[in-house]
Amino acid sequence: MKHTLLLLCLAVPSAALAQIDALENPGSVSAIQERAFRMSHELTLGVGSLPLDAFYKGFFAQVSYTYHFTDSFAWQVGRGGYSYSLKTGLREQLEKDFGVIPTVFEEVQYMVGSDLLWKPFYGKAAVLNTSVIYFETHLLAGATVFKFTNGFKPALNLGLGFRIFQNKVISYRLDITDNIVFSLQQKPFNVMSIQLMLALNFGATE
Repeated sequence: MKHTLLLLCLAVPSAALAQIDALENPGSVSAIQERAFRMSHELTLGVGSLPLDAFYKGFFAQVSYTYHFTDSFAWQVGRGGYSYSLKTGLREQLEKDFGVIPTVFEEVQYMVGSDLLWKPFYGKAAVLNTSVIYFETHLLAGATVFKFTNGFKPALNLGLGFRIFQNKVISYRLDITDNIVFSLQQKPFNVMSIQLMLALNFGATE
């Protein structure tokens, strides 16, 4: 009997201490919410620029279609754009002062391509404690064929994108892409594109 009382006296404080520790250190609890908006068939209309070349600046319009397999992966099946070029001051000076022939400068006229998209981050944020915006980021990799002034050239591209959702149908995309262009006549060179798009989503279940 004495041993039983002794065990009870030891057990009661231990249980109390365990409860206090559980209250002070509740452990980690994770809650992952479902996406408010899901993408399915995406049609985009965009405008952008080709800002990297020192002799001209390209401004382009582009359309594309993207199929979203899951919340994390998508295939931008096809995209095509037409570019309009504006001469820079450096080019005008070279043509005026040194008689450089305009055809020497290669300009992007239009381009077509396809990309794979990986969308690892999705979240929401409060804006001034008055509204909530939903957003996601994506990485893309693909191939592009550029039509330059002097012919066609293939390219491999890598990029980063950001999307803000307005509702389940309308969202807005910003893509920044670096295209590595290959040519038999010269070393590989880069064509960077920055594009802002209006995206329309069709066929989503939510």
